[in-house]
Amino acid sequence: MHVVTAEEMRKIDSYAINQIGIPGLVLMENAGRAVAEEIMRMAPVSGKRWLILAGKGNNGADGLVAARHLMEAGWLPTVVYAADPSTLTGEAAIQRDIAFRLGVRCFRYNGMDSVDWREYDGIVDALLGTGSGGAPRGAYAELITQANRCGLPIVAVDIPSGLDADTGEVYDPCIRAAKTVALAFKKRGLIQFPGAAHAGEVVVRSIGIPARVADEHGINTFELDENVLKARLGVDPAAKRAPDAHKGTYGHVLVAAGSRPMSGAGLLSATAALRGGCGLVSWALPISVAPALTGRQPELMLAGVEDGGSGDWSAVPAQAVLAHASGKQALVIGPGMGRWDGDSAWLREIWEGCASPLVMDADALNMLANAPDFQDWPRRSAPTILTPHPGEMARLAKLSTTDVQRDRIGLARSFAIQNGVTLVLKGARTVCASPTGDVFINVTGNPGMATAGAGDVLAGLIGSLLAQGFSAEQAAAFGVYRHGAAGDRAAAKRPAPGSLIAGDIIAEL
Repeated sequence: MHVVTAEEMRKIDSYAINQIGIPGLVLMENAGRAVAEEIMRMAPVSGKRWLILAGKGNNGADGLVAARHLMEAGWLPTVVYAADPSTLTGEAAIQRDIAFRLGVRCFRYNGMDSVDWREYDGIVDALLGTGSGGAPRGAYAELITQANRCGLPIVAVDIPSGLDADTGEVYDPCIRAAKTVALAFKKRGLIQFPGAAHAGEVVVRSIGIPARVADEHGINTFELDENVLKARLGVDPAAKRAPDAHKGTYGHVLVAAGSRPMSGAGLLSATAALRGGCGLVSWALPISVAPALTGRQPELMLAGVEDGGSGDWSAVPAQAVLAHASGKQALVIGPGMGRWDGDSAWLREIWEGCASPLVMDADALNMLANAPDFQDWPRRSAPTILTPHPGEMARLAKLSTTDVQRDRIGLARSFAIQNGVTLVLKGARTVCASPTGDVFINVTGNPGMATAGAGDVLAGLIGSLLAQGFSAEQAAAFGVYRHGAAGDRAAAKRPAPGSLIAGDIIAEL
């Protein structure tokens, strides 16, 4: 499913009207009808006396159309205009006049006491659409505040008023919808937090614009689901293995991870690589730590590297890792590795010397962020996947975590393109961005996965998929999707989401 910005949607609307020849009033009629139909599906719960909050733009006009269709179905809609209805222009004015002639009950908002919210069973938010920006003001702000306080279910037209359509940023005030009816395509702000929390259930309804128009306009941001995995990425989550397959068929992963104080990170990552489906996993770790971990996961092959008895990576030469990586189909590096003086230069040797696809996570990302000359590092010929959480992303991009979260899609895309890497920006609605600019936003997963080791599991899983022959883009997107889906299955088996641990995710891969 395509996900669009406000400007992309504006261009698509213009193309549909001016090039395809679909009149704007037809698109508006389809939009309002779709909204009314979604509201009527709520009838058994919410009743039929609905208040439509109408702004003076096209979003408000969609609300007026919805009011007409509700009235035609025997409902009792009432429209409250946030602005003087005589100021409406264009198609909004046409819809105002149609509603008036058909006898739709309408009045103008005139202060805090002009609406008796107790008269209604639900609310339609048709105040501000994708063309608005910044915090709502005046009557719009007052109506949003009162609507949120009244406790009635709210259905938002296209996006909740007060929500940034592109970034998901929430202004004060912002509608808290029970349902949002996204028109034609889902807007980016509906799929990113905190906006997603204000959108409620999001339903995408066609308004007559062919879906292929998004491809023709170069829209390359997608909501990640099984259909997108199959159609856009060529990945079949249910694909069966060849009957004559053997362990060599599915590749060999080297996981370089773990140290004396953080050995569990390496164990989780390496075990997840096994569960991810690759044929063989070698786990490189400081040799002083290896005896305590022997047999903890008997299917793993331990590859101890000489550490001078320290139990950490500071005494391990980069060439030792490269020697173990030779002949492997993927290298996962970083979980639980720790930090030491000169580690960025050490990592550069790995970056330049490893011929295999590379997954960099955790401490490897912090080494990378600490490298003053990273922009001068040569582009790797083999695929490279970085898997930062927001804090690590902030260090990589030299931004604050708040800035990272403000526009996750835009930042992930620009970083991936500029640095020639596939970027997996973790968190609620993980973003996968390729160096070609394609972005996939994952919607599997749950808050219970905010637990130590979950990221180590993801890194191992992605490395496993790389070793099996998936491209970097496929491995990142499919890995994130599988990781989240496994977390959902694990959470469903727990009495409380907060009891979920990383090992539960591995068990459900």
